Amino acid sequence: MNPKTRFNLMYVLIAVSTVFLVHDFWVRSQSVAVIPYSRFQQLLTQGKVQEVVVDADSIQGVLKEPLKEAPYEGRSRFLTTQVRPELAASLEKYGVTFAGRVESPWLHTILSWTVPVLLFAAVWMWLARRIGGAGGPGAGLMSIGKSKAKVYVETGVAVRFGDVAGVDEAKAELEEVVSFLKDPKSYGRLGARMPKGVLLVGPPGTGKTLLARAVAGEAAVPFFSISGSEFVEMFVGVGAARVRDLFQQARLKAPCVIFIDELDALGRARGAYPGMGGHDEKEQTLNQLLSELDGFDPAIGIVLLGATNRPEVLDPALLRAGRFDRQVLVDRPDRIGRAQILAVHVKKVTLAPDVKLEEVAALTPGFTGADLANLVNEAALVATRRKAEQVSIEDFTAAIERIVAGLEKRNRLLNPKEREVVAHHEMGHAIAAAAQPGCDPVHKISIIPRGIGALGYTIQRPTEDRYLMTREELEAKMTVLLAGRTAE
Repeated sequence: MNPKTRFNLMYVLIAVSTVFLVHDFWVRSQSVAVIPYSRFQQLLTQGKVQEVVVDADSIQGVLKEPLKEAPYEGRSRFLTTQVRPELAASLEKYGVTFAGRVESPWLHTILSWTVPVLLFAAVWMWLARRIGGAGGPGAGLMSIGKSKAKVYVETGVAVRFGDVAGVDEAKAELEEVVSFLKDPKSYGRLGARMPKGVLLVGPPGTGKTLLARAVAGEAAVPFFSISGSEFVEMFVGVGAARVRDLFQQARLKAPCVIFIDELDALGRARGAYPGMGGHDEKEQTLNQLLSELDGFDPAIGIVLLGATNRPEVLDPALLRAGRFDRQVLVDRPDRIGRAQILAVHVKKVTLAPDVKLEEVAALTPGFTGADLANLVNEAALVATRRKAEQVSIEDFTAAIERIVAGLEKRNRLLNPKEREVVAHHEMGHAIAAAAQPGCDPVHKISIIPRGIGALGYTIQRPTEDRYLMTREELEAKMTVLLAGRTAE
């Protein structure tokens, strides 16, 4: 139930009760004179009473002529409460004014119909909150077709492009989206239109979600964030209803950014698994998303951002021009990009003066932004465990070894023969790497067991990032890999 509706209903009940209360009080005060029982006995002995109605505790009646004394002036109807005869006789003997307690009937009347109504309304609101509210046993049942998108307003998105490093090409593409969101009308002055959807493609941990939040933060617009899996429920048609509700909310808050993470959970190609039975719910949800992408006008300032690390499984209709018509690759950063990402993450870490982030970046080929953030945290933990005041390059090296090779297991004791075999094995790798031309130089050799099955390891530090390898380089790499067993 809408909170505003609840307040309006409460106001109506209070107003009606007040009107009835005032009206009943006014009518009774104007027409009936509530007199003491002693005054009734005086009127009775004086012959001024015309008729009476005797109740269990009270007497009501009509006088032959209206009363003239204040405050009963002009009233011919009266009401009094009986007093026990023996007590009345004693009080009358001494000239005492006496009366019984008159209970007003209006309060009983009002409570007799207002209390059940209020009780019913309270039970109804409690049930609605239990069924439809968060945390109840039927949470979400009343609002099952509502979108579950988390809405971050302008002040709720604290991420800017300055917080995103190592993906300069992707940032340049999305800066155009920011310019459009800030001023949609002037951006299309030459007849150009902004892409309806921008798909961020890349491996996990490369910063796709961070880039989407940076777009909303730079443009200072509301940011709708939802995962593709949150559209799909056990009931057919719910996902389509949530897509409709999401875009309806976005139109009310335009200009804004809609971000659908893990788009492959929602936009998987239809009919990809014909032998696995029907997928009506997912297909209806995807069809609704396609129709919404066709239906909304990009000039109002709605930009749809999607993120996936599996673009090959997406439906072709989702990737055609006019829907997600721009794909932005968010790839693993190169050496320079890794150094920039490390510079962002080490702002909250106390570094030793001799730490050069370029050297750390050289040791981490293939690391994503999430991996580098974890690396900085692990290095800080290593320095904390050894009671250091600053994080040194040795801490980063230990953190890289822990991430790449696994946890060091000093309690796994090897007998002397096994240690000799492992030492020959690792020295074989090292000697072959030093002898082969074009091989990466050896950074560290260890015979301390790590991880699940590694009894020792040899780390080679690449001098630069490589995207192609020649036949000679591949043969040299194979030689280094086989040299360990050959040395044994």
